[in-house]
Amino acid sequence: MEQLIIQAISGAVGGNAAGAGVKNMSLGGLGNTIAGLVGGVSGGAALSGLMGGDMSGLISQIGGGGAGGIILTLVAGFIKNKMAG
Repeated sequence: MEQLIIQAISGAVGGNAAGAGVKNMSLGGLGNTIAGLVGGVSGGAALSGLMGGDMSGLISQIGGGGAGGIILTLVAGFIKNKMAG
């Protein structure tokens, strides 16, 4: 359970950092947070699967969650921009 919490928090931070860093991909504060949370948990799970389930290190959880949050936020922002015209 702690792994999910760490991944979600680091994903939310990553999502907000991505939104702040790439303004045209930002989903707004709440959107960046939600996309980051989802991306953090899924990115952490994906990294854990790639590493054979050996994701006990705090650094790996934070890195996987943060990267997942950044990626999902940027992808969602890209899709939002393309759909807007």
